[in-house]
Amino acid sequence: MPAPTPALPVLNRRQFLTGLGALVSLPVFESLIPGPVLRAAEASAAGPSSLLAPLRTAFIYVPNGVNNAHWWPTGSGSSYTLGSSLSALEAHKSDIQVIAGLGHKKANGNGDGPGDHARASATFLTGEQARKTSGSNLRVGRSIDQMIAAGLAATSSHRLPSLELSCDPPRLAGNCDSGYSCAYQFNLSWRSENQPVPAERNPRLVFERMFGGGSIQDTTESRAIRARQRRSILDFVMDDTRRLQRDLGRADHAKLDEYLTSVREIERRITSFESFAARPDAPLPAGIPSDYEEHMRLMCDLMVLGFQTRSTPVATLMFASESSGRTFPSLGITEGHHSLSHHAQRADKLAQIRKIDEFYIRQFAYLVNRMKSVREGEGTLLDNSLLVYGSGIRDGDRHDHVDLPVILAGRAGGRVQTGRFLKTNDQPMSNLYLSMLDLHGVKAARVGDSTARLKLA
Repeated sequence: MPAPTPALPVLNRRQFLTGLGALVSLPVFESLIPGPVLRAAEASAAGPSSLLAPLRTAFIYVPNGVNNAHWWPTGSGSSYTLGSSLSALEAHKSDIQVIAGLGHKKANGNGDGPGDHARASATFLTGEQARKTSGSNLRVGRSIDQMIAAGLAATSSHRLPSLELSCDPPRLAGNCDSGYSCAYQFNLSWRSENQPVPAERNPRLVFERMFGGGSIQDTTESRAIRARQRRSILDFVMDDTRRLQRDLGRADHAKLDEYLTSVREIERRITSFESFAARPDAPLPAGIPSDYEEHMRLMCDLMVLGFQTRSTPVATLMFASESSGRTFPSLGITEGHHSLSHHAQRADKLAQIRKIDEFYIRQFAYLVNRMKSVREGEGTLLDNSLLVYGSGIRDGDRHDHVDLPVILAGRAGGRVQTGRFLKTNDQPMSNLYLSMLDLHGVKAARVGDSTARLKLA
């Protein structure tokens, strides 16, 4: 079992820029680390870079399975070639590992009949069997992201214990799949066995949650003032920014400028979508891009900011909910994804599924690239993170939950091996999660139906 990073003193100095209705979280700046804290880090096994590089973890979900003929790599170990559907990750091949042989047996019917789409997403992060109900008596299990959040709550100073994101509207009630509640199908994160954590799809609301200060009323009022005066949230923390800049070294000064530029650019993009949504014929609520790819990338950018500033240690992102019937006009695909996934081996449908797979992998590659672009300590944000990308279904036509398409990106601070195609022998996906808890220093005897720890190094 990899040893967790030793606990170090919590840094409190200059973690935020404050202003009217604003609380802008900041990255850790080396030039502001107090001497005693730095010496403690130097004396630890983790070294001083551990101050800048706590482990952050994200889970990214795609629906309806994949075209397996083009998704999986060939070869094994470090001698492998990416499948054509994964070609967008070629530049990041040394930063990822594709894992074969992981499954979720608890997503099978196991006597409960049809409902594989609902079970796929309900089981994906829990490893537990979902109770078949469309009522309020939900039951599945605690998800790995919430286990991480709870395990770190007592020893960390994160502003947000976890961050739940989606590109689809949340649903917590109703019958969505053969007698299963919509709560199973539209939520990845479960705080307890019967309490889903709804995901947010509006980038503006995510932005305000991350950077708004004070009460909900204060945040709402300050947002109204900013909109009326056409000012950025950063304008309201300018005095605090100037004071901080006087204390920073040259490298940290550049780091601050780069970070604030990212915040301002994301805020500008959100504002532009709100202006579009103010039109009477706008198809979506204010702040939500009409372009699906832009929506996904904006949510990825917000996640990166949350990790960069250590606002949260763990996040989930549903690119689309399970059984999604989304069409892809930009790809020339007018039939819904779910309908296409019932391909019956038809070449035309399989070709379109392949295009969709490639599209989603491009978005994941965008996230990987963004995290690689953020310098952190002696490496990058990606080096100090773990990203799990996958689906709870292998083949949409078979509705099976074995040999799931799974990619793990990031090195967890050097404790995880990358640049390989790892073939496991029919293991529960929960084994991966149990090992990830170890990396976070969170003690657990099991996760869902785990049977052992998956060796990641």
